[in-house]
Amino acid sequence: MKIDSGEMAAGVMLRPLGVGDAERLVEAYEVNREHLAPWEPVRPDSFFTSDGQRQRIQGLLRQRDEGAAVPWVFEEAGGRIVGAITLTGITRGPFCSAHLGYWVAADRQGRGLASAAVSRVCGLARDVVGLHRIEASTRVENTGSQRVLEKCGFELIGTAPKYLHINGRWRDSRLFQRILHDEDPALRNAPERN
Repeated sequence: MKIDSGEMAAGVMLRPLGVGDAERLVEAYEVNREHLAPWEPVRPDSFFTSDGQRQRIQGLLRQRDEGAAVPWVFEEAGGRIVGAITLTGITRGPFCSAHLGYWVAADRQGRGLASAAVSRVCGLARDVVGLHRIEASTRVENTGSQRVLEKCGFELIGTAPKYLHINGRWRDSRLFQRILHDEDPALRNAPERN
C-alpha cells in the first residue's frame, strides 16, 4: 500500500511516519506534553526518549506492514513535527473499519490543520486502504476535536461511560463514525481481472 505525502494546510505536509522521526517526535511531545496531557494516557518517562520513540515507531510500522495501522505525521517545511494522525485497529472482511486518532501542536491549533488532516485521511482510507467506516472517540469535554470530526462528516453515535483510561482516570467518551462508502467489501477489494 503506497501512500504519498501531500500538503494539507498552512504549509504543513502530511507524510508517512518513519523510523527517522524519533528525535523530532521526542521534541514535539516534550514541547506539547502539558497541552496533550488531558487527552492522552499517562506516558512513562521512556515515551519521551529517542529509544522509546524508536520502539513505538517500529511497533507502528510493524502494524502497518501487517495491514493493521497506517501512521502519518504533520511536518512543517523546516522539518518540525507539529502533529500526527493514525488509523489503528484496521479490520477487514464484513467490518472493514478502523479507529482514527490525531493530535496537533498547541501553537498550530485553530488553523484548520486537524480538519485538513482528518479529511485527507478519510479520502485515503476509502481510496487507498479500502475501508468502509472510520470510528473516532473524544473525551466528552474535548469540544474542539468534536467540531473537527463533525466538520469532516463524522456523526455522533453515542457516549461510552469510562471508555478510555486517560490522564490517570477512566473517562467517558463520545463516539463518532464516518461511513466512507456502501460498496460490497468483497467486490471493492477484489483483484482486477483482464
